This record gives sequence, structure tokens and C-alpha cells, in this order.
Amino acid sequence: MPQTVCPAAGTMFTPSGFRGPQEARGPGACLAEGPPITSASLDTLIQHLVPTTDYYPEKAYVFTFLLSARLFISPPELLARLLSLTVSSSPAKVRKFGPKILQLLTEWTETFPTDFREEKMVGLFKDIIHRIAPCDEAYWKTLSQVLQTLNQKLAAIAQGEECIVKVNASSVSSISDKLVAFKTKSPPIQKEMLSICNDPYTLAQQLTYIELEHLSHIGPEEFVQAFVQKDKLDSTQPCFSEQKKKTTNLEAYVRWFNRLCYLVATEICMPAKKKQRAQVIEFFIDVARECFNIGNFNSLMAIISGMNMSPVSRLKKTWGKAKTAKFFILEHQMDPTGNFYNYRTALRGAAHRSQTANSNREKIVIPFFSLLIKDIYFLNEGCANRLPNGHVHFAKFVELARQVGEFMTWKQMECPFETDRSILHYLHTAPIFSEDGLYLASYESESPENQVEKDRWKALR
Repeated sequence: MPQTVCPAAGTMFTPSGFRGPQEARGPGACLAEGPPITSASLDTLIQHLVPTTDYYPEKAYVFTFLLSARLFISPPELLARLLSLTVSSSPAKVRKFGPKILQLLTEWTETFPTDFREEKMVGLFKDIIHRIAPCDEAYWKTLSQVLQTLNQKLAAIAQGEECIVKVNASSVSSISDKLVAFKTKSPPIQKEMLSICNDPYTLAQQLTYIELEHLSHIGPEEFVQAFVQKDKLDSTQPCFSEQKKKTTNLEAYVRWFNRLCYLVATEICMPAKKKQRAQVIEFFIDVARECFNIGNFNSLMAIISGMNMSPVSRLKKTWGKAKTAKFFILEHQMDPTGNFYNYRTALRGAAHRSQTANSNREKIVIPFFSLLIKDIYFLNEGCANRLPNGHVHFAKFVELARQVGEFMTWKQMECPFETDRSILHYLHTAPIFSEDGLYLASYESESPENQVEKDRWKALR
């Protein structure tokens, strides 16, 4: 099981650690000089976010605080506090540090655009515009561009969510119909994967396209909202209800992983002949290898997981006909031993390649998503959000921001491969067996070997 060491309150371990502002006149002067910020009161952290004429918070701090602050104060409340601490000043002061306020708003809208879906946030944003813009004509243009970009981002997010709904509706599997067709030995009601695509590299590319499409819709705030819970050391009420815990895109990505697992298993169990099943196994082994070479570890793990499902792994005669040497090598790469040591080593290698690559194809890094979620879960479970003195345990959120920030870098990659609509349509809509359906198909292909299997087969029939 993955374990994440909780950062100590007096320790900061992040390559992008940040300290308090060095300018003595900055609002966070109390944090200046000395060690990196590890804990502080919420008010102090908010003050450290506020720009002035001679101070602007480091970008790493802005991301970390905006990511974690929603656990203690809602985005509208935070924006209102910033409004009262900045643009409520005299016009002369606002004119001096107006560009820095614009910079902060730009970073907020670019990284956490869904915060501005709330009408209250939009109202506060417009209030800031009306207060800042009259100070300088150039501010009007900048603010208009920020608002236009924000609206485009929100429209893209809404469109992406609509696509998720459509895909979910179209991929509802006709399991019962498929089982009837299988039992009656009638022609299959669907095409097999090999009739749609028989080139492993092409299929790996299309899987990568789907993965990157899903990643592009996941906002950083979803990682925080997925595990929000009442902290025993936090006397405040949660800042958002269950209804506002938007993790739609994250959940859709997990569903895609599960679908791919079952699709692989279905494709292997469906053919009536042992030779055909062995061919499908060899094909998906090659697809998995290509996914590994591309840097698509999520599809790689889904394929391996599908091939390791009991209805598939029990097909000993089928596996005996297949060439499996490459499969065991890939399994070794994704072995959970040592907290997925081999995988984490390969991931670091892919990340390094991405940083130094000249080709977009070499910049792709798609992590094994379920493990990333588990890492964040254990970090959250192992560390309190607040310390006994009531201070925010900021060191915890620096580590959270490091993990989420790395993911945010990877998800911004645009897919360099051409899309094949027929393959994508098949991956999204091809009917898949349920677990019972897989067992039934498996027993039909290779008879039960023991009494437990015989009893299950009898019950399924």
C-alpha cells in the first residue's frame, strides 16, 4: 500500500519550496527572513497572498494557497477578503499595485477557473474590474482579456462535461443481449477489436488520446474536494457541502480506467477458438508495451489489470498458446512490491525525458492515476489540516501542491497523434461483459476445473 510520510511542522521538503517575502514592507513581513513557511494562521497566510507596490507572492505560494485554502475559507469569501485588503484602498495606491492585482487574478482564473462558476465570484470579479479599471486605461484591456479567457475556459469545461455525459450514456453495455448471443452461438452482435484496429501502436496512440482528453478536464481543486472531511483539530465548518464537492471529471477518469480493464477482458474471453483468444492476448501485450514506450502508464496498468482478472487468468490453455515473455516484463514494471518501486522509477524516467525532449511525442507522461489518488489520500489521512495551536499545517499542503502541480504540468500536454474516430468510437461504446458475464464466457471457453467453478458456472447458466 502506498504510504506518504507526513511533513513535520518544522520541515519543508519540496524542490519548489518558498519563503516569506523578503521585502520588509510586504504584508507578510512577519514571515520574512528565516525558514520556509511550515505553519501559520489563516489570516497570516491570506495577508501573504496580498500583493502591494513592492511585493508579490511567489507563484508556488499562490498555487499552494489557492489549492488548499478552500478547506478553510470558500473561494468567494477569500476573493472578498482580497477585495477589502487591496482595491478598497485609495485610488492612488490601487494605481500603483494594480498590475500585481491583475497578475493575481490572472493566475487564479487560469489555474482554478471553476471557482468562477459561482455567481458570487463573478460579481466580486466585476466589482474589482470597476474599481481597478478607471485607474488606468490599460487595465481595461487587460481585464477584458482575462475575462474573455476565463469565459472560454469555462465554456470548454462545460463542453467537456457534456461529452462525459454522452459517453457514459452511449457506453452503457448491452450485457444481457450479448450474453444471449453468446449462449445461442449466434453471430456476435459487435465487431472485435482486431477487426477495428490490428496495429498495437495505433491503438496505443488512440488510448493516449482518450487519456489526455480526460486529464485535460480534471481541475486541481478536485484532488482536494475528493478527500475533504471534518478535521478533528479544525473547529470551523466545512467550506462546501457535499453538493458542491465537484469531482465529476476525476470520477469519470476512474470509470474510464475500469471500462478499459473490462474491455480488454471481454475481448479476450469472447472468441470461441483458443487460437483466436491467444492472438488477442498477444495483441494487447503489444499494445501495453507501446503504451509503456509512449509514457502512458494508466492505459498500461488498465490492460495488465484486465489480463489479470480471474476469468482471463484461469484460461490456462489459452495462455499456453500465447507468447507471454513481454507480458511478464511489463508486469514486473508495474509490480506493487516496494510501494510500486519499479513503476515510480519508470515514471521518474518518463518525467525526465519529458523535460528534455524536443519532440511532443516524447513529452507525454500519463501517470497510473489510481496510485496518484492513493498517494494524495494517504497524505491527507496521515496529516492534520491544522496543528493543535490552530495554525494551518502549511507544510502538508506544500507537499500536496507538489504532487498535484506535477500532474497539472503533465495534463497540459496536447496529444500529438492523429485521431481515428472509428477506433475511438469503439473504445467508448463497445459493449463489455460484467464480472458474471466474463466468468460465463470464460467457462464456455475452458470448462470449470474444480467444484467451486462448476457450482458458479451452474448458477450463471
